[in-house]
Amino acid sequence: MEHLVREQVYGRLGLPLPAAAKAPNALLVNISARHCHLTQAAVEALFGPGHQLTPMKWLYQEGQYAAKESVTLIGPRSRVISNLRILGPCRNLNQVELAYTDAIALGFDIPVRMSGEIGGTPGCMLMGPHGYFQLDEGVIRAQPHVHMRPDDAAYYRVKHLDIMKLKVHGPLAMTFDKLVVRVDPSFKLEVHIDTDEGNACGLKSDTFCELVR
Repeated sequence: MEHLVREQVYGRLGLPLPAAAKAPNALLVNISARHCHLTQAAVEALFGPGHQLTPMKWLYQEGQYAAKESVTLIGPRSRVISNLRILGPCRNLNQVELAYTDAIALGFDIPVRMSGEIGGTPGCMLMGPHGYFQLDEGVIRAQPHVHMRPDDAAYYRVKHLDIMKLKVHGPLAMTFDKLVVRVDPSFKLEVHIDTDEGNACGLKSDTFCELVR
């Protein structure tokens, strides 16, 4: 809808459409709050044998959801975050994604990593209603990234794992210089930044953002 409105406005003013408005798919920039991804074995340790995650809210990416289940994260010096949301479906590794302020509050020194790149990262203890699960590694701050399909990649002239920039307009305008591109036919065009980054740029639902090479 936003794309159609912008097209009409620019047409009436006799102005050329900005490059982002001509893209094959509309860009969505979302704030990804702290969460965790778990294996089925971890889910069963925390919630009981045979337990299956229950979708509570479907996310923008196809097949992804925020589960009804949440856990308590126990960090260094027994500091905790309760109600850490689990995102499903289950994966083949365990990973916790926190914002920088979360890490400070817990006493973590976490690196910025792409999802799945957990080697050498801190671990933590998770607590659920059935028991505990120890992560030896897997606590990260997620690298800002953009999901896109091959037609999006062709339009922006990028490939998987290339680096782009995200230009955020508005009163707190800023540019994220190291946005990692992730390309897959199943993806929808979507940027993920964390809560600290979203707050820093004052991101709102109507904030105009554009991808720049």
